[in-house]
Amino acid sequence: MNQLRQLMLEELHRRNFADTTIRTYLHGVEHFSQYFRRRPDQLGPEDIRKYQAALFTQFRFSPNTVILRLASLRFFYIHVLKRGWSIAETPYPKKVRHLPGVLSQEEVARLIDAADSPFHRILLMTLYATGARRAEAARLKVSDIDSQRMVVHIHEGKGGKDRDVMLSPKLLEELRVYWRGLRRKPREWLFPGNRWHTASYPVTTKVLWSACQIAAERAGLDNRRIHPHTLRHCFATHLLEAGADLRTIQILLGHRDLEVTTVYLHLSQRHLSATASPLDALTFTSQGGQKHS
Repeated sequence: MNQLRQLMLEELHRRNFADTTIRTYLHGVEHFSQYFRRRPDQLGPEDIRKYQAALFTQFRFSPNTVILRLASLRFFYIHVLKRGWSIAETPYPKKVRHLPGVLSQEEVARLIDAADSPFHRILLMTLYATGARRAEAARLKVSDIDSQRMVVHIHEGKGGKDRDVMLSPKLLEELRVYWRGLRRKPREWLFPGNRWHTASYPVTTKVLWSACQIAAERAGLDNRRIHPHTLRHCFATHLLEAGADLRTIQILLGHRDLEVTTVYLHLSQRHLSATASPLDALTFTSQGGQKHS
């Protein structure tokens, strides 16, 4: 398996796949192999069919997770083993699209205020102020904070694309407070790793996840399933409610397709309340619960 893993890693790197995609694909093939306790190159279409069924019935994975697992196997069989792959025999399940959870602005303030350390506080504030994905926020560099133009440069986001987002004056002020409190001023990464924040590598995405979980519990919001992406959803929804247009929000979020951004129309209180229900236009001849004699 080690040789096959190395071959797959090389094929993924050749195509310049993102680190998160590489980890997901490698884990998918490893899980497939572990499930049958056999090398993956010794398994065929019938094994894939059984595995796909087990992902739903035994592991209770969501359709979106199953799609990722199948994508990893498809890549492995086509590009590593040089075998064919039948879409008819291995159909992708239909995607399920749920509306993301969103906090009110007051709840976001509670969450940030409930951070258990100044470092966690600035992480949460950066996530909300920029709408960055957790990996993007974790890998921000000191040079990405452009106080002259008041923008934050986000490099190699999803799909390897760069983009700029607004630099909030309040965030800039808080970043300066955070900077002054650091024992050692970082030369490269804005949020250095290790417990003293002095490492030569960036903080891991798990730290951002933990920051959200701990703050949510301390703020009494732990029943809301809050994670770093929640603050990204809040960023977009609150911008829409404040009057920003969808195209601007699409650019700020780095969405390739405007259709993805339109989900925030379903979450915006301003847009929902601006449209009256057709029930309100009806006139009734009797009050509710009263019977005609």
